[in-house]
Amino acid sequence: MIKIAQPQIGQEEIEAVSAVLRSGQLASGEGVASFQKAFSEYLTQGFCVAASSGTTALEIALRALEIKEGDKIITTAFSFIATANVIVHAGGTPIFADIDETTMNISPESIEQILQEHEGVKAILIVHLFGQSCDMDQIQQIANRYQLLLIEDCAQAHGAEWKGRKLGTFGDASAFSFYPTKNMTTAEGGMVVLKDKQAAVFASQLIQHGIKERNQFEFIGYNYRLSEISAAIGLCQLKKLDRFNSVRRDHAALYDENIDNFYIIKPQEVLGARHVYNQYTLRILNGMRDAFIAHMEKEGVSTSIYYPYTIPEQDCYKATDLVEKDYNRRLGISNSIKKEVVSIPVHPGLTQVEIERIITAINRF
Repeated sequence: MIKIAQPQIGQEEIEAVSAVLRSGQLASGEGVASFQKAFSEYLTQGFCVAASSGTTALEIALRALEIKEGDKIITTAFSFIATANVIVHAGGTPIFADIDETTMNISPESIEQILQEHEGVKAILIVHLFGQSCDMDQIQQIANRYQLLLIEDCAQAHGAEWKGRKLGTFGDASAFSFYPTKNMTTAEGGMVVLKDKQAAVFASQLIQHGIKERNQFEFIGYNYRLSEISAAIGLCQLKKLDRFNSVRRDHAALYDENIDNFYIIKPQEVLGARHVYNQYTLRILNGMRDAFIAHMEKEGVSTSIYYPYTIPEQDCYKATDLVEKDYNRRLGISNSIKKEVVSIPVHPGLTQVEIERIITAINRF
């Protein structure tokens, strides 16, 4: 079976982890500091704070921007649930926007509609879904016009760009995930990126119980630290990230050129974006997605659906008063696309033979 995802762990990572184990320094230390510095240099701007996961990194980003109880934050309805959960954990209220049909990223038009209907919105939390940038020109214009904070969820967009500028550098804050399915991994882990140095200092304290200095705590914080083991893996992976992304783009180009099936819409890299294909997500038309998945399984190819439900229709949100009763009236595209999407393998571990098998299987459907 050809896997949908496969972390690319080499001898360098194994040796780096072994060195940490031999050192006896396993908790957050110099390795984490080096990883933070290297990631900041990769982005070419911002102050980086490593965290225990992409989810905790995103929550810390919100708290560092002083999101508080009752703050309204516009976000996409079509994403992994953590994007909305962190808003709730920080005390805010998510307001769900629809998506663009081509990119499946948050729709600037839907953001505008919400801002016309809601007063007191504090921020926009965007997701660069599947490795492709949101329309940063339009979104930054909206954020500036309404004087809103802008947060980027870059969990699937390591190294992706908008008009030559890396994602994670546009907003007041951003967050990356290093889960094993991402474009680079630390096994588990995340990174907060902040423009303001004081906010970064606060974030550094917040992930360590609110510590001011040894045995002195300035406020109530969390244990959201990254370990030295994870940082050692991350330093190795970061050096390989551009190569990993290049291979993903090569695989995507082969799919673009060779998949030819009447029932399938392929992903499209939009003008201005540099897609890094954390997922290569197809749309299967005419209600044939389940048949397509069964066909690919028979052909020995793993697939996965990201995402079969919108966030506000999940039970944990429907059971609360966090969601507007008529939220579905503006989620027409999200509700349509969720029934069609399915992702196929695009990771760097694929061989040429496997790519050809996947293309042949799809065209035979």
